Amino acid sequence: MASITEAAGTKAAGRALDFASRLARLERLSRMLDTAFGIPGTRFRFGFDAIADVIPVVGQIAPQAVSAFIIYEAWRLGAPRSLLLRMAGNVAIDTAIGTVPAAGLIGDAFFKANIRNVALLRRHFTGSA
Repeated sequence: MASITEAAGTKAAGRALDFASRLARLERLSRMLDTAFGIPGTRFRFGFDAIADVIPVVGQIAPQAVSAFIIYEAWRLGAPRSLLLRMAGNVAIDTAIGTVPAAGLIGDAFFKANIRNVALLRRHFTGSA
């Protein structure tokens, strides 16, 4: 039978693995939304967030729902309120940019709220970007 300290160590290792896998999932989501595609011969990248803006209403709501999920996961990981508010501010800016017809499409391609938010989250928990 395992001792309490061994069980606690295993549980802590499981939480660390769970944290790493959740953070990796958030990074994949943010890349999908903000930098999934690139223009050959340039360093310019854009994602499904910019593409979705072509579709009225739904194109604005769906990416923002995924952005809200990233913030929710940050809350579940134990991010402080100040970080959550900063992340929400990034999403609010992204949403405001996206509401401008035509120009919003270009703005969404340049302002990458999800990449910024996951970088903030990683920097907070690991101390590195």
